[in-house]
Amino acid sequence: MITPEYVRMMAAYNLWQNNSLYREASAIGEGARREGRGAFFGSIYATLGHILWCDHIWMYRFGGWDKPKLDYVNSSSFADSFASDWDGLCAVRKQTDERLTSWADQLTDDDLAGDLTWFSGTSKNPITSRRAMVIVHMFNHQTHHRGQVHAMLTAAGAKPDDTDLPYMDIE
Repeated sequence: MITPEYVRMMAAYNLWQNNSLYREASAIGEGARREGRGAFFGSIYATLGHILWCDHIWMYRFGGWDKPKLDYVNSSSFADSFASDWDGLCAVRKQTDERLTSWADQLTDDDLAGDLTWFSGTSKNPITSRRAMVIVHMFNHQTHHRGQVHAMLTAAGAKPDDTDLPYMDIE
């Protein structure tokens, strides 16, 4: 289904896009980041926090990371569970992207094989899926919500980088 090279490319894409969005979100200011904009999680800030939290819960499940402190079902602010201010959130995002990239760099074909079982806080049930599928889902989920952030930033007058994968400078 996927290869370690695919995962490395998507980790690089994740880093590239997060750098763009966080750069532009930094430029528009705190009020504009937290303003409700009609997205599923409301604001740019909340959506970025959701992406970060989900990266951590998936990496807890298949990458051996610590479990996020905040329970998804009882969440009021994903971002605030990682940092108390914007600069702190930016630092956690940067560290997360470095760790995710390092994890991807170490993957082998064997790491992508088999099933993964976890307990879903949303459905309140155990779920089993192919490990490769869950990894694809993590990257797809990031892309979906980053698209929302991109649209919100653009509407706020910011100019985030293009999101098309072929424009990413990869070796």
